[in-house]
Amino acid sequence: MSKPSVLVVEDESIVAKDIQNSLKKLGYSVFGSSPSGEQALKLIEENQPDVVLMDIMLKGSIDGIETARQIKEKYEIPVIFLTAYADESTLNKAKITEPHGYIIKPFKEIDLHTAIEMAIYKHGKEKDVKKERDMLYSLVEGRESDNSVVFVKSNSKMVKIRTKDIYFVEALKDYVIINTANARYTVLSTMKNIDEKLSKKDFIRVHRSFIVLIDKIVAIDHNVLLMEDDKKEIPIGGSYKDELVSRLNML
Repeated sequence: MSKPSVLVVEDESIVAKDIQNSLKKLGYSVFGSSPSGEQALKLIEENQPDVVLMDIMLKGSIDGIETARQIKEKYEIPVIFLTAYADESTLNKAKITEPHGYIIKPFKEIDLHTAIEMAIYKHGKEKDVKKERDMLYSLVEGRESDNSVVFVKSNSKMVKIRTKDIYFVEALKDYVIINTANARYTVLSTMKNIDEKLSKKDFIRVHRSFIVLIDKIVAIDHNVLLMEDDKKEIPIGGSYKDELVSRLNML
């Protein structure tokens, strides 16, 4: 396995050299060093490193925070900020770019090593989540008997589910559970993402943690939905009740 490559963006040449020496001692591949944000962006465009160590206060037309913002927007490379400034104003500006780490100068080699490893790991997990979400919820272009379908990952296989076979979807921390008549599928996703994929005609969100298929509702008891085949009693959230009532064909 190749060593992770690191780009150092630091306008103090002595500090930059020290960081590069530390990186080599720690076993990393030094991708290069840049004294400015403009030059760093050019280097990244030519050949992207695995992680960027970015000084916040850079000389030139763009500082480290703006450089990090452009890196995130164009390249999705993890950035770790290096700075001697730990004041609240600087932190607030820096966190908008959602950096993968923040190291206060002066720092030890162990701080550098820990920050880089955590950044690379976190970035890898973020890519896996994005890839899985894109894959698991790709809607099939055609329709089967007027029913849309989704694919979910189950036991290393991609399983096709007709959306009209879904009774309800329940949120559970960073996961959602898709409940059908005969199976339950736990998927790494968000309720917002699921809500966007399911038909607005057939499904309705009735609680921050529940989306249901309208056809499977058999009764409403005060603030609770009773689902077909005694599958579940589902709470109705106060902010969702009016829309639910408006969607039901009531006499």
